[in-house]
Amino acid sequence: MEKYNPFALDGKVILITGAAGGIGRATATECAKLGASLILTDINEDGLRSTLKQLEHQESHRYVIANLTIDEEIDNLVGEVDVLDGFVSNAGITKPMPVKFINRSDLERIMSINAMAPMCLTQRLLRKKKFSKNASIVFTVSVGGVYTTAFGNAMYGSSKGALQVFMKNVALESAISGIRCNSVNPGMINTGLLKPGTYSEEDRKKDMQTYPMKRYGEPREVALGIVYLLSDASSFVTGHSLIIDGGKTLY
Repeated sequence: MEKYNPFALDGKVILITGAAGGIGRATATECAKLGASLILTDINEDGLRSTLKQLEHQESHRYVIANLTIDEEIDNLVGEVDVLDGFVSNAGITKPMPVKFINRSDLERIMSINAMAPMCLTQRLLRKKKFSKNASIVFTVSVGGVYTTAFGNAMYGSSKGALQVFMKNVALESAISGIRCNSVNPGMINTGLLKPGTYSEEDRKKDMQTYPMKRYGEPREVALGIVYLLSDASSFVTGHSLIIDGGKTLY
């Protein structure tokens, strides 16, 4: 007798951006274990190859290299997919900087990658009718800029705040079509988002103490939240922000 699993993704085709590492790679790993067929995309081909090698049932997955800040490459990616049951947007960058030192170049780059790229890709997928009925869209947002503020986080937080608002509008407009749209909002996760040298080890340990669980999260812990939102277990959930932050926002 087959074991009951309401979080199974068997037969679902899922597109994952930012799949070359971090939360994107962890999401791909967990989705593959649960039976999904994956289309992975990122600008980093070596990272995509590495992710693909780690997946169960490799023959069921493929990758497409794409720079999602370029319209032509978004169009090419959309043309590469048929019908999607799930779409997970993970790509993101940050550059901590006090407001008085922000410059237009950094701001435009962060906004372009973190907000405009997933917005434009989602728009194209919806317009081209690439989602199946009952499909699920999941954006990786953040608690930063949405639920918390921090010195130097203005650019990153603003980009994620914009994506959070976009998520809710997609959820509202797509509900009649059966398409759900939600976000996961992690606290600090042990990924490569922050470049070495951004914070000292002392600052890192001090920041961890602001989390009730006294640690940062792992990519898999966010990925499993994404799996829930992709699965039929969340079939009546849309416009929701799933906070995964070790209690950070309790303070």
